[in-house]
Amino acid sequence: MTDPTLLTARGLSLSFGAIPALRDVDVDLWPGEMLAVVGESGSGKTTLLNVLSGRLAPDSGIVRYRDPQDRLHDVHAMPAPALRTLHRSDWGFVHQDPRQNLRMAVSAGGNVGERLMAQGARHYGDIRATALDWLSQVEIDADRTDDLPRTFSGGMLQRLQIARTLVTHPRLVFMDEPTGGLDVSVQARLLDLIRSLVARLRIAAVLVTHDIAVARLLAQRIAVMQRGRIVETGLTDQVLDDPRHPYTQLLVSSVLTV
Repeated sequence: MTDPTLLTARGLSLSFGAIPALRDVDVDLWPGEMLAVVGESGSGKTTLLNVLSGRLAPDSGIVRYRDPQDRLHDVHAMPAPALRTLHRSDWGFVHQDPRQNLRMAVSAGGNVGERLMAQGARHYGDIRATALDWLSQVEIDADRTDDLPRTFSGGMLQRLQIARTLVTHPRLVFMDEPTGGLDVSVQARLLDLIRSLVARLRIAAVLVTHDIAVARLLAQRIAVMQRGRIVETGLTDQVLDDPRHPYTQLLVSSVLTV
């Protein structure tokens, strides 16, 4: 890859009391690339995602982000207002539970429009038109625009969260088990939607998932975590088709034998 990295992490370590959650973790992410972080529950996947996104500070190590002006920023040294602005503009976050990212007392269209307004949009007609367009892109009917999210199914809530997150065309999105807890048929539809939108918008993403099939479908590269360490990383198909680390072999074989 010739482009400079968009996000780089070196030597990330973090413990919760006597329990190490991250152990000397390095990460590189390039523009337009999706990196999947896989592993069992308790392996450190979500902790890593929260540290990379500045939501959680490491005990040691550094995370650097390259902005559109090619300036490098130490994510954990940024003032809180600057980090909040980054999350509203260049970055996005898709939670497993969309309720964490939606305002349940605000209409579907209002949820999408709020992120535009946070970036300075003020023309009501333009905001509503953009919200309608994005609801259409995530397969939510226009006649649901003024409905409250609490009237939506789980799959619709997740699609609404994706519309709210992507409406400002972020350069980098963090995804924490975005299809977790959904029925298989709903998962398949949502995965197709995520894959097409991320590819079309050329968004870089860090995806946390316990589902190897999801990682294979969405990600160009994969990082396998065990007990707070990345034990294997590389091109997704290469790692999954020819795993070298015993833990990766165990993960892959467990899928094949289900």
